[in-house]
Amino acid sequence: MKEKTESPVIVERRTSKRTGDDKWRTALTCIAPNKILVRGYPLDEMMGRLTFGEAIYLLLMGECPSPAIGSLMEAMLVSFIDHGATPPSTLAARNVATTGASLRACVSAGVLGFGKYHGGDIESCMHFLDEGLALVRAGASYHDAAAIVVDRALKSEEGLPGFGHRFHTRDPRAARLFQMALELEVEGEHVQMIRAVETTLNERDKTGHPLPVNIDGAIAAVCGDLGIPPPVANALFIISRVPGIAAQAREEFERYKPMRQIDPKDHVYDGPSQRRLPERRK
Repeated sequence: MKEKTESPVIVERRTSKRTGDDKWRTALTCIAPNKILVRGYPLDEMMGRLTFGEAIYLLLMGECPSPAIGSLMEAMLVSFIDHGATPPSTLAARNVATTGASLRACVSAGVLGFGKYHGGDIESCMHFLDEGLALVRAGASYHDAAAIVVDRALKSEEGLPGFGHRFHTRDPRAARLFQMALELEVEGEHVQMIRAVETTLNERDKTGHPLPVNIDGAIAAVCGDLGIPPPVANALFIISRVPGIAAQAREEFERYKPMRQIDPKDHVYDGPSQRRLPERRK
């Protein structure tokens, strides 16, 4: 049998002496005795002073957000908190829960259920809007740019990201996020671009049921106007979905016997009927 030989590069790295220059660098978190700094801010001072959404923005973007951006971060994270019983991520978590696996394993399975067609539309829509804005910067009107990118999208295999929904003819989450962006005076060219695309679709519709902007599209537009890069916007989706996935797995543990067959079409909702938030929360 031929003896295996190690790569010269591996041998060289193992035998070479380390120097101060060999240390790798991170600008995220500094841990020292009795001190934890996140992007330079003491973590204990952040506690109770920054919301979870604001702290996530700080960690991902490097600076504390303005109050307006902080409010939008919170709204975006809440908008995805749970998608119900039918999405692949939910079913993955519940199916793993039926085996008696740990909550950690169930949540991991749910997160691994995200992909190009489930959770990928935010990033795709941001690139789609940027294509339209490139045309606007080159001299096209928003309306003309929207017509061009819609034609391109409809001819492609990818379709039109950020529009349409299985249940909603008007996504209430998208409407609320746009309302907040307007009230907080942070809407800009990306929101204007997606509105132009929406108008173009309405003008072309012959069915009476044009494709609505969904929450993926609304978040793509708002993140674009906030200067949040597409990969970071995609990270927000992952972060926001974890609580819902954990809740779905926990309910599976508590309400059902192990190893049941789960058909999402058979589920019925038996939770509280619609109710209002407490007055102080409105």
